[in-house]
Amino acid sequence: MHTIYDFHAHDLNGNPVDFADFKGKVLLIVNTASKCGFTPQFEGLEALHKKYNELGLVVIGFPCNQFGAQEPGDAEQIGAFCKKNYGVSFLMMQKIDVNGKNAHPIYTWLKKQEGGFLTDGIKWNFTKFLLGRDGQVIKRYAPLVKPEALEADIEQATAAW
Repeated sequence: MHTIYDFHAHDLNGNPVDFADFKGKVLLIVNTASKCGFTPQFEGLEALHKKYNELGLVVIGFPCNQFGAQEPGDAEQIGAFCKKNYGVSFLMMQKIDVNGKNAHPIYTWLKKQEGGFLTDGIKWNFTKFLLGRDGQVIKRYAPLVKPEALEADIEQATAAW
């Protein structure tokens, strides 16, 4: 698999999502959790979605329960939480694993494209990957990096074409 466009996943409602449909867009892919200290980043992610969507940014959240069991809910609970507490309107996917033998192929690929510090594995919730319009990873951001800190990189990526 050579670009993000080679992958498929399912949204929170179970609908198939073909990432080829995002060709020419800038993607921000984030593993999320509802009961994490970083959960308030949903607000910043939604702000990025609203500010840059018309310029071609697509924010995509992948709920994950691998870190401290901080995403215990089912799809309906996750969707309701995100909408009620943070007004999330960006694309939320079905809950997945991001590490280990059951890691979703998207995350296996993302980690190969942009390894982490000391290890390529995802270390915690709200690790972010910014992908350019060519479907390749531009940069990986640690969970501590707040969404608003990505604005300069997003502006550069959305201006490129």
